[in-house]
Amino acid sequence: MKFSQFHPTIKIRIAESFLSSAIGNMIFPFMAIYLSAFFGLKVTGILLLINVFVGIALSFFGGYFSDNFGRKKIIVFAEVVRFIAFTVMMICNSPWITLPLITYFMMTINTICWALAGPANQAMLIDVSKPVERKYMFSIMYWSSNMSVAIGGTIGGFLFKDHLFELFIALSIVSLVTVFLIVFFIGESFVPKVKEKEKLTRHASHMIRSYREVFQDNLFVLYTVAIVLVMQMEFQLGNYVGIRLAEQLPEQTLLWWQVGGIEVAGLLRTENTVIVVLLALFAASMVSRFKDRDVMVLSSFVFVAGYAIVSYSNNLWFLFIAMLFASLAEVMRVPVEQNYIASLPPEDKRSSYLAISGMGYNLAQLICSFTVMISAYISSAGTSLVIAGIGFAGVLLLTNIGPRLDKRVAETVEVESEHA
Repeated sequence: MKFSQFHPTIKIRIAESFLSSAIGNMIFPFMAIYLSAFFGLKVTGILLLINVFVGIALSFFGGYFSDNFGRKKIIVFAEVVRFIAFTVMMICNSPWITLPLITYFMMTINTICWALAGPANQAMLIDVSKPVERKYMFSIMYWSSNMSVAIGGTIGGFLFKDHLFELFIALSIVSLVTVFLIVFFIGESFVPKVKEKEKLTRHASHMIRSYREVFQDNLFVLYTVAIVLVMQMEFQLGNYVGIRLAEQLPEQTLLWWQVGGIEVAGLLRTENTVIVVLLALFAASMVSRFKDRDVMVLSSFVFVAGYAIVSYSNNLWFLFIAMLFASLAEVMRVPVEQNYIASLPPEDKRSSYLAISGMGYNLAQLICSFTVMISAYISSAGTSLVIAGIGFAGVLLLTNIGPRLDKRVAETVEVESEHA
């Protein structure tokens, strides 16, 4: 499989999302610092929490609208509104005026746009791809995402404080280019069945019924829960593990540098990013010779075990070796995990399913918040056991539903082959 063989929509989306993500990561990871400078830590925490819950709520609407009105309409609407929001943010952080409250509102509008367009974007990529090429497609997108985070985060760290206006100019320009590409170069990938115009209350009842059907898909719900339980291990590095290392790891010499817990947490994150960037493009070919179920279960086990060691150990070499194994397992796991997610939903409810699976990020963050809270009441060893227990519960769940997952994937491939 070669990149040149992908559908034009896939190639455009990969290039566009890389550029948008790189610029976005120069700004948005640092917005908590921006808001805290104007509103203080307590108010900033509340504002960011509101932002998260707005995103969760609007994801339901994004999935429903995409399945009932088409992917492109929703994406175009969201991208146009996003461009307007970025332009307002640029004006509100210009050399002539600074309006932090309006900037926050525009941030929230950006979150709403991501929530609306996210399920449609994912569904469109699955619509135009073939089952045989999806693992490779997801590998490239995973590599692209990590590379954009690494580039954007590094440049943003140097430019955010003194050149925020210029960064917003760049973000607005890239957003406008995105709108242009989607409007003129990307076609609709899913045309829903024609329906008569319905009242708002009717749409509300249809949306509720649609998501009720999603939650009645026992296999999909169990798979989503398993992925969240495994995924939370990685997010602990930016939550409990980062706090623990900062408090417990004494300053010591690493090669030629003096490092403390905060620096080690940053180095572990860098190690993970570098390994992913170097190997993600080869992940699909690395796992192709093995059964998806075996790769999924084994890589998830190693991933959880690696992060369990990171959550407990204060030995530098144990930390870095454990992160090496966890990162290698992550590279193997992600394309298979995404391929399963792509194969589970029926075509006419694809966005609704993806909206639910997309909430895994938020649910994993909530688990991390819970572990930070309980760490105030139990020992660090006890907290590590809780974290590891949650992760291994996800691995056990994946092991139990593995045969059913393979059966569903085989059925999906058969159906899509008949339609091709």
